[in-house]
Amino acid sequence: MTIKVLLPLLAATLVCSGSFLVEASQPKPKVTPAKPKVTQPQKPQWKLFTGPDGRFSVLMPGIPIRKTQAQKTYMGEINVELFTAQPPKQEVAYVVAYNDFPYSYGQMVNPQTVLNNARDLALKTTKSNLISQRDIRSTNGHPGKEIEYVNAGGKFTKSRMYFAEGRLYQVMAITTKKQRPTLAKTITGYLNSFNLVLKA
Repeated sequence: MTIKVLLPLLAATLVCSGSFLVEASQPKPKVTPAKPKVTQPQKPQWKLFTGPDGRFSVLMPGIPIRKTQAQKTYMGEINVELFTAQPPKQEVAYVVAYNDFPYSYGQMVNPQTVLNNARDLALKTTKSNLISQRDIRSTNGHPGKEIEYVNAGGKFTKSRMYFAEGRLYQVMAITTKKQRPTLAKTITGYLNSFNLVLKA
């Protein structure tokens, strides 16, 4: 990452310039060198985010960035909506993605088939190895699946997928091996905060 390279350089520059200022001000007896301020990494402000159509809510560390990607499938082109938030100075991304299936397919298909296909596609496209999986349900009873996997680059993903009313939801946290242990509770809290809202 570029940020990883820049941070040590910036820190070194600040340390060098700070020591130079202290040495230069020593001949003046009344001037005392200011103590360097130690900046603590800012904790992200977690806020409840509600999807544009009001069909889901989740706690996010700040306002997520929205992107729409068109995916070609055997059913035609399907739009995938992505919402991503990345706290500063943390090697983690929190993502919610969803896509709607054509009405006829959404009504006929077995939810477990959709979830299994989504799992297999996630592992294939990211070239990852599955660590664990379990069947789950949303708070209002929709079928889901929780999976955890790691790719060749050492990025860990914990994902919960739900199939409800013809729509597949994927709630993910992607992090590094280094930050995984320290963020474990935060990631679980994030995944637990996801709620599906049934259409009226």
